[in-house]
Amino acid sequence: MSLEIEKILAANPATTRGQPTQLSCDPRGERIAYASGKSIYLRNLDDPSLSKQYTGHTTTTTVARFSPSGFWVASGDVSGKVRVWDAVEAVNTKGEYAIISGRIADLAWDGDSQRVIAVGDGRERFGHCFTADSGNSVGEVSGHSKVVNAVALRQQRPLRAATVSDDGSMCFLHGAPFKFASKAAGLHRGFVMGAAFSPDGAVLVTVGADRRIQLYDGRTGEPTRQVGDGVHTGSIFAVSWAKDSKRFVTASADQTVRLWDVEAEADRCVQTWRLGEEGSVSVADQQVGVVWPHGRSDGLIVSLSLSGDLNYLTEGRATPVRVVQGHNKSVTALSVASDSKGKTLTTGSFDGRVCSWDVPTGIGRAVEGQAHSNQVTQFASVAGQTFSVGWDDTLRTIQESTNNFLGATTSLPSQPRAISAAPGGLTVVALADGIAIYANNKLVTHLPTDFPPSAVAVHGPIIAVGSTTTPALQLYTLSPTNTLTATKSLTPSTSPISALAFSPAGTHLAAGTAAGKIVVYDATTAWGVATDRWSAHTARVLAVAWNGAGTHAASGGLDTNVHVWSLARPGSRVKAANAHKDGVYGVGWVEGDAKVASSGGDAAVKIWRVGGLQ
Repeated sequence: MSLEIEKILAANPATTRGQPTQLSCDPRGERIAYASGKSIYLRNLDDPSLSKQYTGHTTTTTVARFSPSGFWVASGDVSGKVRVWDAVEAVNTKGEYAIISGRIADLAWDGDSQRVIAVGDGRERFGHCFTADSGNSVGEVSGHSKVVNAVALRQQRPLRAATVSDDGSMCFLHGAPFKFASKAAGLHRGFVMGAAFSPDGAVLVTVGADRRIQLYDGRTGEPTRQVGDGVHTGSIFAVSWAKDSKRFVTASADQTVRLWDVEAEADRCVQTWRLGEEGSVSVADQQVGVVWPHGRSDGLIVSLSLSGDLNYLTEGRATPVRVVQGHNKSVTALSVASDSKGKTLTTGSFDGRVCSWDVPTGIGRAVEGQAHSNQVTQFASVAGQTFSVGWDDTLRTIQESTNNFLGATTSLPSQPRAISAAPGGLTVVALADGIAIYANNKLVTHLPTDFPPSAVAVHGPIIAVGSTTTPALQLYTLSPTNTLTATKSLTPSTSPISALAFSPAGTHLAAGTAAGKIVVYDATTAWGVATDRWSAHTARVLAVAWNGAGTHAASGGLDTNVHVWSLARPGSRVKAANAHKDGVYGVGWVEGDAKVASSGGDAAVKIWRVGGLQ
């Protein structure tokens, strides 16, 4: 057997309310770079399902910037480290440099792709200038008294750089080596969020929380004029220039992206895009990032909503031509839609967002309706519906055909740990204090247990329940009158049960443990052990899924690995190492059981080709 990555349905950019999120585009206008979790993603604009994931950082990433040559990417994280790596395969690291003692907020390359300026929140200093290949110092960032939010570097000689800060000022640097030249204070009356030089180097623009757009001479740093006074009604988080150096776009908390022409008269606002439903005020639709890709002929502009959605905008159209949706928090639950023949996935994340994915195209979209307000714990799909439970202590139902949450929401008596469903409308929920059975979202049975349930699986009248504290696996039988009777207790190992899954025919039950072992029971032989050799995980097993034939199973664990196992040949397995940073939380078989889908702590969904099943 073999297991190879086919596509990464990339995580969307991570956002923080009240802070700008930096987006970067390569010189050809084909890919954007952004930070999400502990990873950096390089994502194709025309086909968002094509992306590369860089996993070299060990802490949460904050920013990524393509070099002007397009061959390298510089990225920073919350620990103050900057890594320079190749933009082709996103694997080879050129260097890692400790720049400041806190979060890296922004990066900028010079026109030769040789020097980088990194700024952010440090204790000894707020930024530094260094060479990309060796990390040698080529200047310093000084003049600010608070965190530096953004940096811009003029691409032409003489080299000039500008930094903007929470102290309300813009500092102008001459280089190289870079050193403080002048400071513009008193123009902005609050945090300055963004700065950008025009591509020809003639104009510098800064934007801030005071809604001010200020222009400067690109060579001297002298303030020239203000643009669009009072037009934006919310903080301006980001700015990006067009290739012609005559226009730029701004992204604001007022849910708008505005296009400005520096040579036009009046307020110079050429076009406005308002994101979100008309007439509504939504925090999720605040625009916290924007980039105007050069090298394209279609004039595409990409903005970022606080929700993580990437909006594709073009001049002349009032609405986005495309919205790329997905997760930007850990994907904690995954299920294959029951009536999709393995072509649709449903995923839920730590923040309660639920998305539906078309596997062949890799396109995702948020499920509409009232979603969970907290972490999605698990899904169960059956008969055209997907049931979900979450940390908001609710049971919700998704109609797969319409990709909508149904109106009915069921409050649960305690926090749910797992869910499973059987044909006929019965849903079994493992709660903190027992087992609850629902029919059409109405409680029909609640059985308290003397152990805290951790996992549940149901097939026909048989319900298997695992415990968080003991290695016991308890089997129950459900009568036609919905009465639960304990029938058998199994002990797979010395570790608590963490995942359960029946094979589609119900002939086998896989039990994953906190120690990383999976034991398979044969239901046709009085629950004898079919195999106990599935033991390659080195940490807690978080998910197990059988293929349609019941001959193979896929598993994911806290050890970040995905395994595919053979029931006939227990020693024959394949492994995808480091599939998801911070753990694999969900697995499922898709597209006729030829592929495996996985999700995890890196907020990404990945599709793996499985070859040579035996």
